[in-house]
Amino acid sequence: MTPLPACCTPLDAHWPLPTPLPGTVFLSTRFDPTLLAAGDFQRSAVPSPPSIQRSVAKRQAEFLAGRLCARAALHRLDGLDCIPAIGEDRAPVWPTHISGSITHSTGHAAAIVGHKAQWRGLGMDLENLLSLERAERLAGEILTVDELQRMGTVDREQIALLVTLTFSVKESLFKALYPIVGKRFYFEHAEVLEWSDSGSVRLRLLTDLSSEWSHGTELAAQFALEDGQLLSLVAIGAG
Repeated sequence: MTPLPACCTPLDAHWPLPTPLPGTVFLSTRFDPTLLAAGDFQRSAVPSPPSIQRSVAKRQAEFLAGRLCARAALHRLDGLDCIPAIGEDRAPVWPTHISGSITHSTGHAAAIVGHKAQWRGLGMDLENLLSLERAERLAGEILTVDELQRMGTVDREQIALLVTLTFSVKESLFKALYPIVGKRFYFEHAEVLEWSDSGSVRLRLLTDLSSEWSHGTELAAQFALEDGQLLSLVAIGAG
């Protein structure tokens, strides 16, 4: 395999979430944009789209790190040597028989892949934990009326976690479902029904996306909090 650039740590296969997903490959890396060097994309054999070439070092480094995770994960899963391009909808373009997701936040990138025969949709999102002040300010944009009511029943020190989790898990839901339904939806179109400190989450759709994915459909998710970052995952099985 192509050597990693100095801006990325060795790829880590440690599974960070409560429940492992059989048949998937997860890889993550830490990256430092200040260590990104001219020519790293070429040396890593990662194509750099024009939008990335015009970007600041942070965006270039997170894109490079995410694609390196994705390429290595695809190689481990299926022996493939490919890097997902950016589609017209800005989403990664995976091989037709593969479900996958790439995510990154400050200094941390990850990818997960699996076969569509086993996992129809995989959506993963990494977020920095919001401060309490920012969480309270953003709650009205991220949470539905019912979610806001439920937020009023939790201890104030849990509000930052709740709002970050709600944001992240809805991002993961979109990433998992959008490739299946081909239809955009937004924060107000799903709600978090319940979550636990152990990392389990239950979601419900509040809109009709297709005959199968209709208003009221419930889905499971999971999350983990580590070093001030929250990772969430929505996995839709084929069975």
